[in-house]
Amino acid sequence: MTFAATILTLYPEMFPGPLGLSLAGRALAEGKWSLDARNIRDFATDKHRTVDGTPAGGGAGMVLRPDILAAAIDSVPAGRPILAMTPRGAPLTQAWVRALADGPGVTILCGRFEGFDERIFAAREIEEVSIGDYILSGGEMGALVLLDACIRLLPGVMGAASSGVDESFEQGLLEYPQYTRPLEWEGRTIPEVLRSGDHARISAWRKHMAETETRLRRPDLWERHEGARVQSPSGARRKKKDA
Repeated sequence: MTFAATILTLYPEMFPGPLGLSLAGRALAEGKWSLDARNIRDFATDKHRTVDGTPAGGGAGMVLRPDILAAAIDSVPAGRPILAMTPRGAPLTQAWVRALADGPGVTILCGRFEGFDERIFAAREIEEVSIGDYILSGGEMGALVLLDACIRLLPGVMGAASSGVDESFEQGLLEYPQYTRPLEWEGRTIPEVLRSGDHARISAWRKHMAETETRLRRPDLWERHEGARVQSPSGARRKKKDA
């Protein structure tokens, strides 16, 4: 089954963009995923191809009209999640990405201006997605991020089957530090344990470093990881030893 991506945007020329290169580009050429970027203006009904209007109640900027958005959405075959890129959406997570990558594909709605007329979310089943707590000029960059995260997980895209598993966020932790040649560089050497050939020691070191890096760099992730670890099979939290 090919992962099918439809992008509804005012700037279809932004696609595939970087997704036409490297792993994603090769997978696109090989038919592991497909891309259909549709211009929202094609669904306008007036000679000026109008897609937006002034905010009801006043205010700066323009808002994308619900009738035009609905026509664009309804042009896409059903059966795939419909996602809207918006800063008020739920944060995109690796678990969400993996669930999307396991499915038939996505339809992504890219906002511009002041965003979407709220009625589109009441009229259509749309999940709102955010890639971070900052503002972009439009949803296209977010759509590229989301698609890249999904595409790399598709079967046959990455060389090693374990490449998508043994990395940051997959186990609720940041990834451990990585090293390669040369053995010594500017007086700094690769940790001895990684040169020992002792796979048990290496595994233990990597686990320890992943936990240390997460605790220091992302205390929010560490707190969630620790919370998950103390859940019993029934879902009840175990009492801490020092409680």
